[in-house]
Amino acid sequence: MRLKNWDYRELRERIADGITLRRFTDFYCEKVPKHDAFNRSFNRLTPATLKAINDLVVEAAVKLGLEEGSKLRVDTTVVETDIHHPTDNTLLWDVVRVLTRLLGRLAKALGLRRIAGFRNRSRAAHRRMYEIQRMTTRQRQGKGSRQTATYRALISIAEEGVAGARKALDDTAAMRAKDPLTALKIEALRDEIAHYCDLGTRVIEQARRRVLDGEQVPTSEKIYSIFEPHTDLIKRGKVRTPVEFGHKVFLAESAKGLVTQYKVLKGNPSDEVHVAPSLRLHRRAFRRAPHLYGADRGFFSEQNVAACVHGAVETVCIPQRGGTKTPQRQAYERSAEFKQGQRFRAGIEGRISVLMRGRGMKRCRAEGAERFAVFVGAAVLANNLMIVAALLTKRSARRRKATR
Repeated sequence: MRLKNWDYRELRERIADGITLRRFTDFYCEKVPKHDAFNRSFNRLTPATLKAINDLVVEAAVKLGLEEGSKLRVDTTVVETDIHHPTDNTLLWDVVRVLTRLLGRLAKALGLRRIAGFRNRSRAAHRRMYEIQRMTTRQRQGKGSRQTATYRALISIAEEGVAGARKALDDTAAMRAKDPLTALKIEALRDEIAHYCDLGTRVIEQARRRVLDGEQVPTSEKIYSIFEPHTDLIKRGKVRTPVEFGHKVFLAESAKGLVTQYKVLKGNPSDEVHVAPSLRLHRRAFRRAPHLYGADRGFFSEQNVAACVHGAVETVCIPQRGGTKTPQRQAYERSAEFKQGQRFRAGIEGRISVLMRGRGMKRCRAEGAERFAVFVGAAVLANNLMIVAALLTKRSARRRKATR
């Protein structure tokens, strides 16, 4: 499924129609479950489980002699979450429209035409959101500008929506459904409304501090989407994408293409902090340090170079980042071994392109950071299993050729 980028319906059909996949999944002649059963099973997976399986696959590759761990290349990438570009006005509009929609569903489930006390202000919020979107630079400037007045009105509408939703939850708390199925639906709707009310309060406070009070809100306190609140803001100094919204992922790859280490990072930590831990984990997996360690200039620091040298790494291929290079450093970076190591390092860009872009993860639609880590672990596991199978096939072919 991960290799071919199938959905659950196609996965079920492929298993049901093919004897090879029936044998691989141990269904044989039995009835294949429906697609939603596969979805429920996948949702039970945890990041720790997939991490343990990936470690076992790498350990098996080492024991079988498929990978010796003589080279290691590392890099970080960003997988964006499936959100629109966050601005204060669009986030406030999201709060109003989502709460209005959910309160309409709750009223329908309770058998009411509408919930008394809750006003539908979605049209007013939508009008002011678009008014802010279309403002010129001159209209946006100044403390008493037209933008500030429009934002104040939009924030007031959002506050009214959140307060009305909370009051509607209190007023309908004693109402009962006619049957158990409807009762479960009502309970789920109430939980969802309470969840979005909490997020809406954060969005309103964020907009008030930033727009009305002129305060610079710290990145750690910001929310970039009410649908994917786990989203992080990431700046990597890229010209085409100066700002990205998603999660940063660290990957370490061996010479044969095995992803020996991966980690979903919290926030936007510097790449420098990953060198020493990656060397330590590599030594634990392969019982040796790599002869060559390749990374881009984002991983450079004098401490990291010293850690690699102290860790018995013979060729440290990390270009210096900024500053004046010493004659020794210039000569080393112009040497043939350094250039060869950088060519090896560039291979992880292709792995990232296939692993994170081609496996349906160009924009991750996982709900929550934990589910996102499961998606990453599944993609890495699919890659490692494919690499191990290819290496075993290649070795078997060589042995058959030698016996002839």
